[in-house]
Amino acid sequence: MADGQWYPPEWPDRIRAHAEGTLVPVAPKRAATVLLLKDTPDGPVVHMLRRRASMAFAGGAYAYPGGGVDPRDDDHQVRWAGPTRAWWADRLGVDEAGAQAIVCAAVRETYEEAGVLLAGSAADAVVGDTTGDDWEADRAALVARELSFAQFLDRRGLVLRSDLLGAWTRWITPEFESRRYDTWFFVAALPAGQRTRNASTEADRTVWIRPPEAAAGYDKGELLMMPPTIATLRQLTPYATAAGALAAAPARDMTPVMAHARLADGEIVLTWPGHAEFTKRIPTDLTTGGA
Repeated sequence: MADGQWYPPEWPDRIRAHAEGTLVPVAPKRAATVLLLKDTPDGPVVHMLRRRASMAFAGGAYAYPGGGVDPRDDDHQVRWAGPTRAWWADRLGVDEAGAQAIVCAAVRETYEEAGVLLAGSAADAVVGDTTGDDWEADRAALVARELSFAQFLDRRGLVLRSDLLGAWTRWITPEFESRRYDTWFFVAALPAGQRTRNASTEADRTVWIRPPEAAAGYDKGELLMMPPTIATLRQLTPYATAAGALAAAPARDMTPVMAHARLADGEIVLTWPGHAEFTKRIPTDLTTGGA
């Protein structure tokens, strides 16, 4: 393969059905993912996980910690520090309840999948260590949805540190996909004293890798990724520190990116606005896809 671009094998059939008007798009679910960064002498590295090959969606692809919004993530009792909910609503393009839910999902999912918690005992503090049996019990309860994030923060006397996040970009799964997500991507720096681990049942490997190195692996076809993943890696390449990336986040354009498909000259042409490198041409008689 020319590169590591992944797309579902059923896309050609679904694209044809969508073009013919026989496929009704499903509503996308809100989700959040976090590009967790830390500095090294060779520049910043980003935490990535490899989805298990057995996963129905994007099996074998590299991604970041993240997941869907929990309906309880807009609980008004969430303990909060940093920019106001109104500020985040304007930045993310949603209402205040939706903004809290998306930010909560970003922080919660990073803890659930990487063991890293962007929260502290006060607005100017951050947890230094999240290891131990008691922390693991709470993390497992969050994963099982036995405990809401608001309850978790309250029982530990913690405040969500929204100021440790920077909104980076937003991608929406195409209308012809059966699993659709409206996903906000955030950047964050690994808090001092904390360390990542593979806490996700959906991943078989985790790595800290320099964005240029990961992008080179994709270009060689060695690392499988979805378009939003490789796009964000390329966007991180210019920054010499994690702080530099975070400082750049407020000026980032949050206009959603969504793929479009059209039929032309016996081919299905897939395009992502603003991302010409992902354009794909698929013969209309092709019944299976690939990377």
